[in-house]
Amino acid sequence: MTDDDTSDSVVIERVFPAPPESIWRLWTEPEHFAAWYGPSGASVRVITMDVRVGGRRLLHMEVMTPNGAMQMWFAGEYREVVENQRLVYTDFMADENGNTLSPELTGMPEGHPTTTEVRVELKNIEGSTRLVLTHVGIPAGSPGAVGWAMALDKLEALVAGGDEA
Repeated sequence: MTDDDTSDSVVIERVFPAPPESIWRLWTEPEHFAAWYGPSGASVRVITMDVRVGGRRLLHMEVMTPNGAMQMWFAGEYREVVENQRLVYTDFMADENGNTLSPELTGMPEGHPTTTEVRVELKNIEGSTRLVLTHVGIPAGSPGAVGWAMALDKLEALVAGGDEA
């Protein structure tokens, strides 16, 4: 995947009334990340978040559905870490040990990639932060895109409430 490879991607831009250092901590410190990540109603537990190039990540998410709690595991590897500016990591559905699960095993539609890439870019704009999120491999309008919009709404509420790091 290259920086220009954003077809079939979610791209969301938001401006947060906090400096990039604060938004960076909300993305890279497990206790802060777990507070906002995931769609509305999701409970997230960070198992591993080794934010360095080659470092691994493993998250457990529980989402309540009409049929009860749905358990999901997400894992990946950090590819690029430029503090307060750019974070790039792979993302895939996994088991509780971080082993990759095929899209078919997780109920994803045919053609869904096994591994996707998340890019987070932060830019200081007069004390605020412009965040551009690109999730390559998750099409706009998909449930994943809706989940990201909900998560960023939660991040926005956290920052607006003054609870950012």
